[in-house]
Amino acid sequence: MKIQENLSLKPYNTFGIDKKAEFFTIAKSVGDLEKALIWAKHKKLPVLILGGGSNVLLTQDVQGLVIKVEIKGIHLLSEDDNSVWIEVGSGEVWHDWVRYCIEKDWAGIENLSLIPGTVGASPMQNIGAYGVEIKEVFHSLKALNRSTMELSAFDAEACRFGYRESVFKHELKDQYVITSVTFRLSKKPQFKVDYGAIQDVLRERGIEKLSIQAVSEAVIEIRQSKLPDPKEIGNAGSFFKNPTIEKVQYETLQGEYPTIPGYPTPEGIKVPAGWLIEQAGWKGKRIGNVGVHARQALVLVNYGGGTGEEIQDLSRQIQDSVHKKFGIVLTPEVNFI
Repeated sequence: MKIQENLSLKPYNTFGIDKKAEFFTIAKSVGDLEKALIWAKHKKLPVLILGGGSNVLLTQDVQGLVIKVEIKGIHLLSEDDNSVWIEVGSGEVWHDWVRYCIEKDWAGIENLSLIPGTVGASPMQNIGAYGVEIKEVFHSLKALNRSTMELSAFDAEACRFGYRESVFKHELKDQYVITSVTFRLSKKPQFKVDYGAIQDVLRERGIEKLSIQAVSEAVIEIRQSKLPDPKEIGNAGSFFKNPTIEKVQYETLQGEYPTIPGYPTPEGIKVPAGWLIEQAGWKGKRIGNVGVHARQALVLVNYGGGTGEEIQDLSRQIQDSVHKKFGIVLTPEVNFI
């Protein structure tokens, strides 16, 4: 195990924020992870777990040990006529895993193409896009208890999935490190193309016979047209969750803002955060080295040289502005460190 000191975390977060880790190491196996956690425990140091760094905003230097998890491996566990069960290391890059499934003709996550981050973060966040969420293809996961070093299994019920939520963000926050995820994917695709502009793109491409590759390529085209590449402009994708409000509140807002979009859910009406932010006048607005992306108001960006504190301040200004205009509270998806 190699421990580095006073290391810049700029290459390890997609915002490109230049904050330092007091200590840093990379875990390429469960054994590496155990050693790192034990080392930090003996030193009485706090621990921060990093995957792809695509869902964090560094607002200060990080005291203690930062462990970047790079546990790899894709293993077919079992299959039948309809499905396959595959265990995937938590350090695998998410989009690489999606492409692997497309090559194998395994369906279920093609709508989640090009989402940044690692496989280990997918159940923690219950990532979702274009009508699909991880919980729909999730079978189980393995996670290491940070105190006891015991490896435990969690099924879908134990994970308590919600909208961009899981038990690992609340009751079990900072208690476990996900080491692998097992997915159940389909050999017989059930395509979901009625969300967003997928059908329009498929039509423009002249696609008559659907395939998981065609759906994936359509999703990639849409995402690339709206979302900046973190390699070119620092960002963490969608910064805020889409809020869900009560039907009565939605109908009241509809009277004042007839074009306000809304999607019924069991909890109420989900309103696109990007629409709210744009209507509040933030789309394309730049303050110094940070700002709101010109093509997607849900994305906050670091144009270069921006700090986590500046992005945090911008996010608070946006929250205040949207709340004042619509009476709706926006919740960040991104974790502030």
